[in-house]
Amino acid sequence: MKQETKKIINFDGLYGDEVGKYASDYIFLEPISTRSKIFDWDIKTHLHLHLFQVFILKEGGLLFKETTEEMELLAPCVMLIPPTHLHGIVYKPNSEGYILTLSEAIVEEIFPPSNPIWTTFEQIRKLSQFVDEYSFDKIEGLLSALQIELFGDNPERLLMVKSLLTQLFIMLHRSTKLDDSKEGNSLMMTYFRKFQRNIKQTEIPKSIPEYAAELNITPVHLNRICKAIGGKSAIDLVNQHIIQEAQKRLLHTSFSVSEVAYQLHFEYPNYFAKMFKKYVGVSPQEFRKQRIQET
Repeated sequence: MKQETKKIINFDGLYGDEVGKYASDYIFLEPISTRSKIFDWDIKTHLHLHLFQVFILKEGGLLFKETTEEMELLAPCVMLIPPTHLHGIVYKPNSEGYILTLSEAIVEEIFPPSNPIWTTFEQIRKLSQFVDEYSFDKIEGLLSALQIELFGDNPERLLMVKSLLTQLFIMLHRSTKLDDSKEGNSLMMTYFRKFQRNIKQTEIPKSIPEYAAELNITPVHLNRICKAIGGKSAIDLVNQHIIQEAQKRLLHTSFSVSEVAYQLHFEYPNYFAKMFKKYVGVSPQEFRKQRIQET
């Protein structure tokens, strides 16, 4: 009898956002209470495919749930959760702090994957005993400055935001005691993360059977894994990465939409535009125009 694979809850945007669209320039900062109160302080186990999150707990406490274990944490503490990592949180009522959410594309832009700091980013980090009062005050100061920049309209806003994020992540990296502890991930999760890495490292388009062959599994098995963990088919995940690359080029270069399409190996620009709108909700031209107006 065939065993049904249990689907993992995942979000392209924030927890509970069923219609969120992934954007390569996504950054959001909100108080813990804003979202947690809506769900009665109980955030069910889930993951984000392309989003980093930093939880900064100032007051109160929480029960943090991973794939195979639970841990109680009390303020002050900081948690860094990279993409594709399962996590759930039950807060003590009236806990205070902040949640910083940003796309992996921004993190990769600030710190290229070859940077040693990625040893911190690649697994869940719970910084409690490593965060002293002085460090926590500095983290709060960076968050306050980040909030002003995110919701203001100062000149060179994005440059300042990236500068503040750089300082924050370096501080978290320094506060982390790196160890060689094993992650409690299943073989299925291992396949999924390797597939994600292979997508990012691919320069020439590949078919799903080719990706599956790299993992020594069948395309059917790869699709089953992607749907169980990512909630999407393998081809959708590949296409999402392509759209992420397109967003970066539309935002940070002066290439025309047609030029971006050819750079990403689309034979016809109109097919690129159609796929872009399917995943982002607007055409490439509209996306570029909206982001320029926002900045």
